[in-house]
Amino acid sequence: MNPFQHKGKDFEIAYSKYADMLYRLAFSYMTHREDAEDIVQDVFTKYMCGFHLPMDEEHEKAWFVRVTMNQCHDALRNRSYRNHSSLEEIVEIAAEERTGDSGLQDILKLLPEKYRSVVILHYLEGYSVEEVAKIMGISVSATKMRLKRSRDFLKEKLEQKN
Repeated sequence: MNPFQHKGKDFEIAYSKYADMLYRLAFSYMTHREDAEDIVQDVFTKYMCGFHLPMDEEHEKAWFVRVTMNQCHDALRNRSYRNHSSLEEIVEIAAEERTGDSGLQDILKLLPEKYRSVVILHYLEGYSVEEVAKIMGISVSATKMRLKRSRDFLKEKLEQKN
């Protein structure tokens, strides 16, 4: 078998497993659909180019999440993201406001970045506290503390609005 065929099959499997999750994660940071798509594309490009070691499924998933978060941080730090909205996004935002679906993104934007990551991984992606700690490279107690502080922060912000 041609090594590129094998790599292509690995890519297809990894893409079908992780692409949706990585897009949601990237979108929560970037808030523009096109930027999130670019981030996911960059992550899978790194995967295809072999910027990872062979690993089991658990470590592979953690690698994808970590690389996605790092790509988002880099893009935000370098200001390589757009400062404008496309016409499609404006139409989507207007539709969301009419249906009331934009609330979750607005709430996530309130959180400081270090808290946003643990909230997304734990509550939206369904990782256990232990798995989030492993992915983030922090202790279980630090993960629990960040989740608690996130809840307290959001509670305070929501009380201020009312």
